Amino acid sequence: MDARLLDILVCPLCKGPLDYDKKAQELICRPDRLAYPIRDGIPIMWAEEARKVEPTI
Repeated sequence: MDARLLDILVCPLCKGPLDYDKKAQELICRPDRLAYPIRDGIPIMWAEEARKVEPTI
């Protein structure tokens, strides 16, 4: 994932910052508890494509 792209991408729902999970190839929005997949190097930023993330303690 290009670091410059990570700097400008935000969650499409809350406009908050995203965390990059390199191992899972996902961008994670902690406030909305959603993980957006990255397929073939392209972030899929549709809420319908995101998976729910369990809250961390």
